[in-house]
Amino acid sequence: MGEKPCYIRWFDEISIDDVPLVGGKNASLGEMYRELTPHGVRIPNGFAVTAEAYRYLVKSGGILPEMEKALAGIDKNDLDEFARLGHRLRDLIYQAPLPQDLASEIIAAYRRLCEEYGEDTDVAVRSSATAEDLPTASFAGQQESYLNIRGKAQLLDACRRCFASLFTDRAISYRIDQGFDHFRVALSIGVMKMVRSDLSASGVMFTIDTETGFRDVVLINGSYGLGENVVQGAVNPDEFYVFKPTLRSGHRPIISKKLGEKKIRMIYGRGGSKLLTRNVAVPEAERRLFCLTDDEILELARHAMVIEEHYAGKAGRALPMDIEWAKDGRSGEIFIVQARPETVQSQKDMDFLEIYHLEGKGEVLASGTSVGEKIAAGPARVISDVHRLSEFMPGEVLIADTTTPDWEPIMKKSAAVVTNRGGRTCHAAIVSRELGIPSIVGTNDATGRIGTGREVTVSCAEGEVGRVYDTLLPFRVERVPLTDLARPRTKIMMNLGNPDEAFAISKIPNDGVGLARMEFIVTNYIKVHPMALVHPERVVDEAEQREIERLTFGYADKESYFVEQLARGIATIAAAFHPKPVVVRMSDFKTNEYARLVGGRAFEPEEENPMIGFRGASRYYDDRYREGFALECRAMKRVRDEMGLVNVIPMIPFCRTVGEGEKVLAEMEKNGLVRGENALHIYVMCEIPNNVILIDEFSRLFDGFSIGSNDLTQLTLGVDRDSALVAHVFDERDPGVMRLISQVIEGAKRNHRHSGICGQAPSDYPEFAAFLVKEGIDSISLNPDSVLKITLRVLEMEKTLAG
Repeated sequence: MGEKPCYIRWFDEISIDDVPLVGGKNASLGEMYRELTPHGVRIPNGFAVTAEAYRYLVKSGGILPEMEKALAGIDKNDLDEFARLGHRLRDLIYQAPLPQDLASEIIAAYRRLCEEYGEDTDVAVRSSATAEDLPTASFAGQQESYLNIRGKAQLLDACRRCFASLFTDRAISYRIDQGFDHFRVALSIGVMKMVRSDLSASGVMFTIDTETGFRDVVLINGSYGLGENVVQGAVNPDEFYVFKPTLRSGHRPIISKKLGEKKIRMIYGRGGSKLLTRNVAVPEAERRLFCLTDDEILELARHAMVIEEHYAGKAGRALPMDIEWAKDGRSGEIFIVQARPETVQSQKDMDFLEIYHLEGKGEVLASGTSVGEKIAAGPARVISDVHRLSEFMPGEVLIADTTTPDWEPIMKKSAAVVTNRGGRTCHAAIVSRELGIPSIVGTNDATGRIGTGREVTVSCAEGEVGRVYDTLLPFRVERVPLTDLARPRTKIMMNLGNPDEAFAISKIPNDGVGLARMEFIVTNYIKVHPMALVHPERVVDEAEQREIERLTFGYADKESYFVEQLARGIATIAAAFHPKPVVVRMSDFKTNEYARLVGGRAFEPEEENPMIGFRGASRYYDDRYREGFALECRAMKRVRDEMGLVNVIPMIPFCRTVGEGEKVLAEMEKNGLVRGENALHIYVMCEIPNNVILIDEFSRLFDGFSIGSNDLTQLTLGVDRDSALVAHVFDERDPGVMRLISQVIEGAKRNHRHSGICGQAPSDYPEFAAFLVKEGIDSISLNPDSVLKITLRVLEMEKTLAG
């Protein structure tokens, strides 16, 4: 007689090569438990009920002929009949008797797990299909998992339900779309110790940016309680980005932290004799705190990198990963509970970049987190629950509170998806990415503000914030080649203000950032005047006082709020272009612009002409702003020293005299930014005629010059560039302006200093760019939409000059 089959495999007996036996999820868990636990990655112990056990159940129950009959004529477009047949298939499997020898093996393995963790230990019972978590198809969420299972009876029932879930409607639909034979796919079950994240937090993370495919970051989403709410999109989670290259070198590069609402938490509950899960409200004060500390964020990112590098080594190629994590509220330890290859961004054609441009504006009906970078338009259809899915028509924009895997058949037909709840890693976001359709999640109120039949435009092409516009707006798609484009000798850099656009824009062929505007970060992320954070007692407006308290809640002090927010905004841009140079202009608000920040009126004088008033370098050493400038310097030092992004070059704007330059450098030194230390270069804007006249003297203070052609033209021609009355006189191509620019370039060369330009003129006028090349400028910084056009023009010009 042959040896009796064994239907159990412990995690330490499984490797990634065992997918046919235990499915993708269990194979990955076993691989990590065996190989990565010695590297500090924590995996809960457990065992797999093999795919052979599923086949044994089907065979012993004699249900295969009926299953084949049900699937023979299935039509996924007939939603009602499709649902009826799916229900029939699940009933056949669930009601089939579980063979006694199989049940005995499962119970024996559970007893052994209880010996390790305690009597009637709580376990997660998770489905693991043999065609799951493949590099080109994820199958994520197609089958069921059951949490907080205790005792023999609950465990056996959960296993039967898992086996039956191989034929959920969504799993049947997905296999049809992917071309998989239903009977060549089997189901294994993973039984693992529950991590008590109900008492703490859990979530998902990716070793790639899920929207742009940028590979140098770990993206972490997290919320309180069990992880189902994050995956299902029931909460708007916290979001963190960590920069991998400098994390490897021992720095602490948390380049982005965004607070989610986290309104509910999933915890254990009890229904009669059964242990269940339920959602409870999270107190307001707790919602306003991050669910992870900085140390925990960095620990997770390190685990993610270990996992990614391990699987890349196994595959022999880069393999971005999609990972689930959970923090145990009793031990405080963080565990990895699943890892699989990321299957959307890693499969994209990287030879071309598609850039969507919205060419109209309208009323914004709803906004939230954008998923993807596309634009779509069509009539809206509000679907309130799964029973109304049959009402959805192809080409409509799906508006829902949230989505689950059962919604996938209609998501495939939609032009776009908009939900009230969810974050970047929720179900709606994951499926929308896989389908290549734009999606906006976490809008809070889309279902209340957008009615069925209303024509809308869904734009995910404007950075992190996605917007639903009233009516159909025009848009166009630009295809940018990313390969075989020669690089000119003249460096072609970019002007950039919005950190949310940095990862996407960095894919355009470039030589770095010639102008990163600090003002955008202050206005859109910080919102408060820096001096109002140093001296909040001087803000007398009660509404502004409340707003400052709201924004700075959870920070050690109000100054830390400014420093951390500014540092992360700068770091995101610096990381996107690393290791290329990123020139960050220190704040260049005018007094009237500063006054519009929260609390700003208490600190800003009124000026007749702010354009040539108290701005730029003149503020930095003045008692009215010196403490605010110190916060800017602290943020810059944090980016360079703590996060390791030494490619950042601070630049001083509107420096009127050599004496001012000396005073500003002294202030920077007081705040830890010493020219020459830690490879620190400091540039100055060359936008005042005096900068040109005294270029040799300024060269002794600064390492480079960036020509601000807008202000230089204004001050050379005596034209207020904000005045429409004399706008016709303003022209950067005026011979006097161009002569000064020539002198700057020549003077920089003479002093062995960098010369660049970051004004508008090269973006607007190709002939102006040609002039700069002829003069021998080192770099031209352009608006992103002008980069390719001017690059080709510069290549042409350089070829002509060489000939």
